Amino acid sequence: MSKDVLPITVKGVMPAANGCAIFLGDEGKTFIIYVDHPVGHAIQMTLNGVKKDRPLTHDLIGHMLMGLGARLEHVVINDFNEGTYFARILLRMENELGKKIIELDARPSDSIVLALQQKRPIFVARKVFDAVEDMSEILERVLRQQASEEETDESEGNPDA
Repeated sequence: MSKDVLPITVKGVMPAANGCAIFLGDEGKTFIIYVDHPVGHAIQMTLNGVKKDRPLTHDLIGHMLMGLGARLEHVVINDFNEGTYFARILLRMENELGKKIIELDARPSDSIVLALQQKRPIFVARKVFDAVEDMSEILERVLRQQASEEETDESEGNPDA
């Protein structure tokens, strides 16, 4: 993989005013992408390994790719412009006729869900990563607050606490 991209992971999914905040990054830096509620929920369900009774849209896309013999190689959040992130999905198809790499334009939110479902890597372009604001401190604060609220809920619900 080129030095122009960096591997990242989903570090957290939090409800936000108009959707969900997806915290992405590495050990040194975290940034946020805001997504709508259904996609945020799909990301959270995938992270939690929730089994669904019926396939959601992202599940359907994954099944279609598998049925067509295509494999999601990785996704890259490759650009950021006026508050909007952009991504590319790289697919590999291989059959008796040969190999083919297909690169598709996609919303980062959809790309993230597919990568998580297929257990494939997520990358960010270095130019994007260098330009975004570090939100590591905010993520740590939110996680501490959630942990504190969970402890309070447990002690209130447990008469022996």
